[in-house]
Amino acid sequence: MHGTPAHDDRSGLAEAKDRALTVRSQYERIEQHVLGRTWTLPELALGFTNDAAYVGRLVLAAERTWGIDGDVDAELRHKLAECLWWVFVLADRLDVDMPEAYAATMDRIGAGLQQTLGGADA
Repeated sequence: MHGTPAHDDRSGLAEAKDRALTVRSQYERIEQHVLGRTWTLPELALGFTNDAAYVGRLVLAAERTWGIDGDVDAELRHKLAECLWWVFVLADRLDVDMPEAYAATMDRIGAGLQQTLGGADA
């Protein structure tokens, strides 16, 4: 994606967001059936932090400093993708436009880094 205009990044993220929310709606149907309600925002946040923390253990496993059962590479792919899914779900619940927020954040960070690198070259 290097050199790709930001609007292309946003459209790809918008598509990923739509897919994430479709999956979330399937979970909500199951939650409604099993629990009689859907997960609250704090429950969703806890689900995300649990999966994000497990990514840390998987990184340790990939570095062979932590043992896990199963295929570390497959688990990492799964959990990283799941964390991205959680970000879209949480952003939706919090009314954050993630494609726009991502593009704006990368622009701001990139500009700051470019300024720093420009000063380092002097």
